Amino acid sequence: MRHVFIIVPAVLLFIFLCFVVLNAKSQQMTIRQYVMRWVYPALTTFSNKKAKRLSHEPVDTSNDFYKLEAFKNDGEKLSFSSLKGKPVLIVNTASNCGYTPQYADLQKLYAKYKDQLHIIAFPSNDFRNQESGTDEAIAQFCKANYGVEFTLMKKIVVKKGNGQHPVYQWLTDPKQNGWNDQAPSWNFSKYVINKEGRLIRYFDPAVSPMSDEVLKALFQ
Repeated sequence: MRHVFIIVPAVLLFIFLCFVVLNAKSQQMTIRQYVMRWVYPALTTFSNKKAKRLSHEPVDTSNDFYKLEAFKNDGEKLSFSSLKGKPVLIVNTASNCGYTPQYADLQKLYAKYKDQLHIIAFPSNDFRNQESGTDEAIAQFCKANYGVEFTLMKKIVVKKGNGQHPVYQWLTDPKQNGWNDQAPSWNFSKYVINKEGRLIRYFDPAVSPMSDEVLKALFQ
């Protein structure tokens, strides 16, 4: 009888692991990525109340947001002057993070409001090597697993210091944006720029892109 209590859980665990492996392969994910998709709801629920949120009245600065530029995932230059007239949500992303399923939330947001806003994702390997793939691999992952249609950029450095991309220099330097010095705390940190090109909000990763507070910031 004692052996039954050992064998049955072992068999069930083996079946579960086979299920995870087969489903991960069918969805072109690593096992870690597949498991993280299931862990994400609990992670968000647990972390949301402690997530940092920063806001500020729009500040007019001489160092204009619309003077910035960056390269899309396919190598095409994106001049931020083309973003005028709509709010912009900027997010640093990664493929192997507990928050990676937020790609799905970002796509839902884009699908619902694509005529009213811009979403720009900047993949980054700054946090525990969670985005080590090439730009091509990142694009394939995002398309295959989350159907991403919003703007995906080339991988960059978002943390403060040597190599920080000019877009994130603007987002995290009060002398440039007028008030904020908060750099991304982790993957999927969010910055909201209003339709006049002024930074107004920062949200930590645990705050969903589809949350009421993000929607209010975008469309206030």
